[in-house]
Amino acid sequence: MPASVKVGVLGCGYWGSKHARVLAAIPEVDEVVLIDANPRTRNRISSAFGAARTFSSLELALPHVDAVVVATPPNTHAGLAIAAMQEGKHVLVEKPLATSVAEASMMIARARDAGVVLMVGHTFLYNPAVRELRRRLKAGDLGDILYIHSSRLNLGLYQADVDVVWDLAPHDISVLNFLLDATPGSVSAWGESLAFGGVNDLAQFRLEYNNPHVVGFAHLSWLDPRKTRTVTVVGSEKMAVYDDLAEERLRIYDRGLGALDEPPSPDRPLTYRYGDMIAPHIGADEPLAVQDEHFVRRVLDRAPPETDGAAGLAVVAILESIEESIRQNRRTPVAYPRAPEWARSPAEAPS
Repeated sequence: MPASVKVGVLGCGYWGSKHARVLAAIPEVDEVVLIDANPRTRNRISSAFGAARTFSSLELALPHVDAVVVATPPNTHAGLAIAAMQEGKHVLVEKPLATSVAEASMMIARARDAGVVLMVGHTFLYNPAVRELRRRLKAGDLGDILYIHSSRLNLGLYQADVDVVWDLAPHDISVLNFLLDATPGSVSAWGESLAFGGVNDLAQFRLEYNNPHVVGFAHLSWLDPRKTRTVTVVGSEKMAVYDDLAEERLRIYDRGLGALDEPPSPDRPLTYRYGDMIAPHIGADEPLAVQDEHFVRRVLDRAPPETDGAAGLAVVAILESIEESIRQNRRTPVAYPRAPEWARSPAEAPS
């Protein structure tokens, strides 16, 4: 087993530059190679990383790396990742894994045939607060889960090649799947193009999970005055709020409805329970750093990554169903590929 790895970062814009920064700090990364077709971008990023080698194309860089992080626009993910895997390179692809189930399936097949690691960048699953919330759900601390609601709002950033669903929903879908250790059977969605014709900048969707029987909701917007990143979990015993922008990122509320054997009535009014709130200690680990360290470890030991191609494909299948539900204005079943290894539930949190 090799002791170190050379990693190429393909696409050195906003997210690519962040990957380059965290990869450079990982002891097992022998070298970070920067790849971007834009010479101005290459010059800017290379000046920040001193003697880092730069290349104008993936083809030129492949002989010099063992693995590649693909941080380019979503419609290029499949082609670039497959080109790298055909040359025996391990690949981490930013979300979404691909822009169609067909593309994602091809990527998984190529990774399997080449014997390489394929991982998707569902960064929020590597957030210590999300992982602590999942641990508490699995331990039954909140009782039976009644519903989960996610809000991801901000003013922009408008994207040239995707709408608000394909831009933001991969985070919410992957978090809901991770918390419930399941995938939904159907979706109902609504979207609206308010600022520019043809691009949905506001959307809401409902995910219906069968096992466990839970409904998840999400609200997405590029047209909101406040940046919001919250997930609320309502259980029969307790409730929890994960707020990625708060100092106390996870709060557990001992609140709920009073026990009743039958529905409330004028003679038997509903009662409520208001208990304490606790904010568990959450480590300060940067999720992107945790994610990229996990990728490097999987490249070195060849074990399956936690957010593997199957997890990425499940999210893409749900995104396609949300898109269809918005078009048809109706509840839409999620069409997962038949191969069981592609449609499995998310795995346990990374070690």
